Amino acid sequence: MKRISYLLLVCLAFAACKDKSKFMISGEFKNATPKSKVYLFGLQKDNVLPLDSTVFSEKGEFKFSHSTPGVDFFRISAGNSEYMIIAKNGDDIKISADLSDKNLAYKLSGAAEADKLEELNVTKHQYMTRIAAIQTQFDETVASQPQNRDMIMEQMRPKYTEEIDGLNKAVLKFAQDNSSSLAGFYAINLLNPSEYEKEMVAYSDKIKSSFNDNAAVTEFLVKMAKLKALQIGQQAPDFTINGLDGKPMKLTDFKGKYVLLDFWASWCMPCRQENPNLVKAYNTYKGKNFTVLGISLDKDLGAWKNAIAADQLAWSHAGELKDFEGPTVRLYQIEAIPSSFLLDPNGKILAKNLRGEELEAFLNKTLR
Repeated sequence: MKRISYLLLVCLAFAACKDKSKFMISGEFKNATPKSKVYLFGLQKDNVLPLDSTVFSEKGEFKFSHSTPGVDFFRISAGNSEYMIIAKNGDDIKISADLSDKNLAYKLSGAAEADKLEELNVTKHQYMTRIAAIQTQFDETVASQPQNRDMIMEQMRPKYTEEIDGLNKAVLKFAQDNSSSLAGFYAINLLNPSEYEKEMVAYSDKIKSSFNDNAAVTEFLVKMAKLKALQIGQQAPDFTINGLDGKPMKLTDFKGKYVLLDFWASWCMPCRQENPNLVKAYNTYKGKNFTVLGISLDKDLGAWKNAIAADQLAWSHAGELKDFEGPTVRLYQIEAIPSSFLLDPNGKILAKNLRGEELEAFLNKTLR
């Protein structure tokens, strides 16, 4: 009994002496070039901040020690590979990876958040492996039958889409099941806001009193609050913007009409491919109190005007010539284009991102 008690005391003493003013990261990477650099970065909003660097040992090993005010996100970078870490002072995290792995799979252990992130990574890797296999099969099949590329794509699209949908649902479930963890917060940010807006807004409401000292969470909450104001049923935010002729126009100028706010650009191929559908909808329903206001993200005035002429876009046009940084674009939280908002005559948001047959069906049902 005395020996057991002595060992227990030694273990407790070791734990008590552990430095809790810093966190430790110990790594072992396969296929790392000895003496090549490995970096530790911090993440603040959209900025990646270099914090420390070291070199790989002959066995591909490295160590970092760093302090942080609270639990936060960090990134390990080596060559073209990057790996996300969540850490707080007192953590002793182990990370292993293979730098030759194109899927960037890696293993974590040694701390609560690291274990949760590892759980998410395992799930992601399972789906990404299957998705990569489908892509490889597609590439190989097309290489042997290049004349049948479109047919092969249509044949393989359902399985590819199924795996992508499965991945997104698994990531969403992980986020919802782990809302008290920063790993859950990291997961929710892997989703596309245009597809999972409602779920992301609901998630923000769930965590609004958590992680008060984390800058990334604070920024997310602010962003989701703005996105909440753009949900279906809300009054569309008013704005003033310069028209194609340089004269200012307001959203309220269109009050009394059903108006489709179409965010697009001349350089955006999906936008240009969708334009024939918008032209058809406009020509069909312009006599039924419907119009379109095109808001361009172009920075080149000439390219913008040429695209309008080439695609025969006969409706009102406006833009700020500032890409994604224009005030109206930021007001409407546009992160990808094409994006659209269909407003009723009172300026309330009826629908979002309707395209092709969906837009036609909605207008046909609504504009009677």
